[in-house]
Amino acid sequence: MNQKIDQVAKLAAKAGKIVVFTGAGISTESGIPDFRGPGGLWTKYDPDDFTIDKFLGSHATRRKMWQRLREGGLMEDAQPNAAHYAVVELEKMGKLLSLVTQNVDNLHQKAGSASALIRELHGNMQRLVCLNCRESYPVSVVKEKYAGSDDVPSCDYCRGILKPDVIFFGEALPQQILAQAMQEAESCDLMIVIGSSLVVYPAAYVPVHARQSGADLVIINRGETEQDHLAAVRIDAPAGETMTKILNRLQSSA
Repeated sequence: MNQKIDQVAKLAAKAGKIVVFTGAGISTESGIPDFRGPGGLWTKYDPDDFTIDKFLGSHATRRKMWQRLREGGLMEDAQPNAAHYAVVELEKMGKLLSLVTQNVDNLHQKAGSASALIRELHGNMQRLVCLNCRESYPVSVVKEKYAGSDDVPSCDYCRGILKPDVIFFGEALPQQILAQAMQEAESCDLMIVIGSSLVVYPAAYVPVHARQSGADLVIINRGETEQDHLAAVRIDAPAGETMTKILNRLQSSA
């Protein structure tokens, strides 16, 4: 383990441009269950409620979604952990080109990562967006406005449907953000994957593209991933503990 930590620290030390790619495994240490595992979100919620067709076609589904948001049941109270803060430290060292995340929990922003560097491939659960005029609202603001009301909120400007600003089943990823992430993957020297099994596409193409473009690939994840064979270093250990050790080693050698 120590040898692998040393290897990653050396790769990070020589890298001028690092892209970090994060998945659900970085957030499980903040108490957010993953989607597919035991006790995961799909054991608590019906995945059908997260299809775009059902959301658009059913007022009852939209009411149920709003009820969950109002009760704070979708990640609102979670706090960042050591792995999130380690990514912030990479940014402070001037090494972070971008932070590509599959997560929708807003924890990177809470930890202090610069929004300008974050590429949210699947959106952000703490925002609502109008499907008609595309106006965006913080969930906290809408909750305050509708406190004590059973109404399902609508857009202040056009009365359009408000939807959590995340990718539902049946929706395409935001093409501009994905293209930017792929471009940065192509130009980075090192990609560090934290907490992703790399089975969800097209997001999982990002590390593949980095490796094909000549970057070193480091994977930190509990359990096997689809891209272990591409990694220069593969660490099966908790994200927070591992990233803290890597940062400590990197900072002590700087």
